[in-house]
Amino acid sequence: MSQPVEKGTLYVISAPSGAGKTSLVAEMLKADEQLGVSISHTTRPMRPGEQDGVNYHFVSRTTFEAMIARDEFLEHADVFGNYYGTSQVWVEQTLARGQDVILEIDWQGAAQVRRLMPDCVSIFVVPPSAEVLRHRLTSRGTDAPDVVERRLREASEECRHALEFDYLVVNDDFSVALHQLLAIVASQRLRMDRQEVRHAGLLSALMDDSPSR
Repeated sequence: MSQPVEKGTLYVISAPSGAGKTSLVAEMLKADEQLGVSISHTTRPMRPGEQDGVNYHFVSRTTFEAMIARDEFLEHADVFGNYYGTSQVWVEQTLARGQDVILEIDWQGAAQVRRLMPDCVSIFVVPPSAEVLRHRLTSRGTDAPDVVERRLREASEECRHALEFDYLVVNDDFSVALHQLLAIVASQRLRMDRQEVRHAGLLSALMDDSPSR
């Protein structure tokens, strides 16, 4: 008889812009082949260098709204006039195959996911200080000063929701923050409810009060 596939874990990772979340998740995926990342659907135009199905699933607003009507999204939001959303079917099917899934979403999306999938593991990533965050945002050289100021205001609002998450990781030293994120993943895989199923035969043999000699 084949052993049932162990269900994967859903990790929800949120952070203010400039905290380093995207870079950390990219390194997590390189370090752990059991981790996968959800590719969101969006109605925003494709940018140069992006690929459909790789960066996002690019769909029309009509298609997206039809998906909303059919309750196909685990979470979705309208951000500056463009929809973004996570396919619930894809997440559930991927978890059922035993693959761990990471969602990179904001705190509002995270709240939606926690309501629908309360067994998810939520992690909030923050910079070591407001000054460091400002430096990171300005050193990018991609945003105008007014955009930087808006992102800083948004960061302040987002950080007010940090205590709603299961874990907090401070991204001061990148390698340390990466190690901490991977340690969270490892600790989830070592939980007793998982180990009990994974090593049922071993535990049964060890608990046998009349072992063979």
